[in-house]
Amino acid sequence: MDSLSSSYRSIWRLAWPQVIMMLFHFLIGFVDVWVAGRLGRDVQACMGIITQALFFFLVVAIALANGSVAAISQAYGAGLVRRVQRYIGLGLEIGVILGLIFLILGMLFRDAFLDLLHIPEDITHIAAYLLKVYLYVLPGYYLLIVSNAFFRAQKKVMIPLYAMMIVTVVNTFGDFAFGLGWWGFPQFGYKGLAWSTFASIICGMLFCLIVLYRQGFLKIKSFAPWRWIRKAFPYLFKVAWPAGLMQIVWHSAYMVLYAITAALPVGSVIALAGMSAGIRVESLLFLPGFAFNFTASILVGNYLGQGDVQGAKRMGYLVMLFGLGLVSTFTLILWLFIEPISHFIAPDPEVSVEAINYLKFNMAAMPFLLISMILGGALTGAGATFYQMIVMGSSAWLIRIPLAYYLGHIYMQEATGIWLAMLISMVIQSVLMLYFYQFKDWTKFAQRRGRRIQQPNNTINKLKAGK
Repeated sequence: MDSLSSSYRSIWRLAWPQVIMMLFHFLIGFVDVWVAGRLGRDVQACMGIITQALFFFLVVAIALANGSVAAISQAYGAGLVRRVQRYIGLGLEIGVILGLIFLILGMLFRDAFLDLLHIPEDITHIAAYLLKVYLYVLPGYYLLIVSNAFFRAQKKVMIPLYAMMIVTVVNTFGDFAFGLGWWGFPQFGYKGLAWSTFASIICGMLFCLIVLYRQGFLKIKSFAPWRWIRKAFPYLFKVAWPAGLMQIVWHSAYMVLYAITAALPVGSVIALAGMSAGIRVESLLFLPGFAFNFTASILVGNYLGQGDVQGAKRMGYLVMLFGLGLVSTFTLILWLFIEPISHFIAPDPEVSVEAINYLKFNMAAMPFLLISMILGGALTGAGATFYQMIVMGSSAWLIRIPLAYYLGHIYMQEATGIWLAMLISMVIQSVLMLYFYQFKDWTKFAQRRGRRIQQPNNTINKLKAGK
């Protein structure tokens, strides 16, 4: 019993700052959509589509972050100080290069990308402007994402929280000041929203880089020679490429889902705006789920670095039960207030009704989504992103997309069919994830298994203190 209590205390110490961090993340999206709703349903619909498109361009950064968490958390658990430093330096180098590459590619193929989304012609100019500004911020966003992953892998979870607080404050001020023209500032409408996002991400990135510098991770010794990179990069790549492919598959499936919604025979703009508003409310639930996803990655990676395979598997289940109980309870409480919340975030009556309809199905799917998210985080900590890719990709493309088209366009011919398909796919996805976690040997993806590298206690203590 004492061991179980100690495990839950360890989980909570890591989880609560990340839960709050995700609540700040929710506030960013909530304010964006709330302000967009005051600017019109067209702006609100575009904000939802292009925000999702931004995540599509960030998939490689998220993949790099997943690879870094696996490598650094395992090295941290094993007490390998120099390896932690060098993986941080390598991650920063790769982040800068990839951010610039995707900025260039995004600008070259921006029009073709917008055509794939099937955005209604009368709102295409809004979507095009939002996408252009979001592409400009990609290099900064890449560095922000990977830097936060470096801190989380070392259990320094307060630093990402502070970074997200900075991003939230700057974005919120910009939305109200330059989006709506409050406090005597010039009103730029949707253009103000776009540049507020840009400024907030840059501020958060600069904060993370300053902290890395002060902790000694931006010094020459953190940037390893080529002979070390040649040996270390293959593991980072082995973890990152399935994670990146999974993100591409997952977010491209969401893009197709938006396109299916946009192509509905009737009420497509209302459905898009309702989905955009509904996702913002839903994120109040699944973003804390990401906190437990991150927590599972950290703890499982640390246990595997110490060579404790059984402890790693047990910890994944404990984090899942903890997160499932907490977030599911909050979901039930939130449902009691869903109508006033939906009316608040989507003042247009028709959009508000559709948002509630969307949430009815997706809040019911929340427990199943949490199982997939948290156990998927455990697999990430082990480096087993290949299994995670199989589960998430198959449930998205083999189940959700075909079912959404059939129910939304053929059988029901309304947005409700698409929302129902989302619920069904989440149930199947959770069953697949439980199967892979329980019966597959996912610990084989770790850098070392069943062997702990001992380091002097004072060296480990310095690492934990960030020195």
